[in-house]
Amino acid sequence: MIAEPHRRAARLTALAGDTAPATGNAPARDTAPPAGGILATDTAPVMDTQRQAARGHWSPAGEMPFAGFWAPPAEAAVQLPDGRVLLAGGEDGRRVPTDVTALFDPAEGTWSSAGALGTGRRLHSTTLLADGRVLVAGGIGEPPGPVPATGLDSCEVYDPATDSWTGTGRLREARFSHSATLLPDGRVLVAGGAAVRSADSHRTLRSAEAYDPVAGTWTPVRPMTDARFGHPALRFDDGRVLMVGGILAVGRGSHTALAHCELYDPAADGWTPTAGLATARKSHQATLLPGNAVLVTGGDMRGFVNDDWTYDPYSQWTTERYDPATDRWTADGQLPWGRSHHRAVRLATGDVLVAGGTDDASMAVGYPNATLYDAATRTWSAEFPMLRGRWAPAAIGLADGRVLVMGGLDESGPAAPLPGEDQVTATAELYTP
Repeated sequence: MIAEPHRRAARLTALAGDTAPATGNAPARDTAPPAGGILATDTAPVMDTQRQAARGHWSPAGEMPFAGFWAPPAEAAVQLPDGRVLLAGGEDGRRVPTDVTALFDPAEGTWSSAGALGTGRRLHSTTLLADGRVLVAGGIGEPPGPVPATGLDSCEVYDPATDSWTGTGRLREARFSHSATLLPDGRVLVAGGAAVRSADSHRTLRSAEAYDPVAGTWTPVRPMTDARFGHPALRFDDGRVLMVGGILAVGRGSHTALAHCELYDPAADGWTPTAGLATARKSHQATLLPGNAVLVTGGDMRGFVNDDWTYDPYSQWTTERYDPATDRWTADGQLPWGRSHHRAVRLATGDVLVAGGTDDASMAVGYPNATLYDAATRTWSAEFPMLRGRWAPAAIGLADGRVLVMGGLDESGPAAPLPGEDQVTATAELYTP
């Protein structure tokens, strides 16, 4: 059975506070949900103590010029050819889109403001082009209101040489929470997303399109097999792109998670359904491992009923690993705790850093902890603390091997200090392996 509410609240408080585990000791797991939730069961793989001893450390990376957070799926930050990191747009604690952009210099450890976007936007995509410029596409450009957000069809390109944004060709269909992937030929594939269905609901998109950075135009791509938004997208070495799970709108303000996955082949301009996840997921992360395996971590199902008919509203601690050679997903080492809206970044060693996140049952506090996945042994280290709790932050692996984590939500909903306004941080920190 699922832990009683008061026992679970105490554990969430411990996880979100200054008492988060900082040693190699695993948290108590005696009341774990049988098929989900945030606690790993006693059948989880044994922690590798040698990996724990070499887990690296966190250090401050200053404050950004603005506070913000960035919901999945698209990455919010890119590293420019000169080594600087560009962060563009996002949303504040009232879900208002922002037009501010910032640059981080890893060599100096300093932040500076960059040229503002022409349109404030959230739930957009940010993609580094092959020529070093940056494409921002779609998103939502209006604050929350009583009617569904309409989404944007506008796009902009950032030129680091001039520190300015210029409007470019418009999407053929306005969309937000879509994926954006740079293809081997330099085009950008945008797939899925959400758009307005009626005066009181959204619809989920199957459509896809590709951006030509030379011509500055969008052309249609064959639609996906399944409509989806909020989904991770990964490009394999052979150029194919994998879409993993995501969200399907099912009614007025209602949505559900997907287990369906599919592959796009740019050479054939076609989609192929692949094996599905064992667990439907949204707000999860998918990370490309060495050899083109894919690791999926965390996420949630929004009110999932387990095989034994127990109700599971919590974020997942289970993980899955995909082998494209066999087209199979298999269960992998379990996370120490469940989490959604976290970030997973592959390190230069091939291992994976998972940082931050929250639990979908409350979405109240950002977790101040991280854990390491050993891709060779398929085990997780004990959790170790970041400098600050955060969910829905931006994160990027740097060329020097470090990981930069930026912004995110500290406290939200009933935990927020101000009614109707979540607490968003402008702090950033660096992980050094």
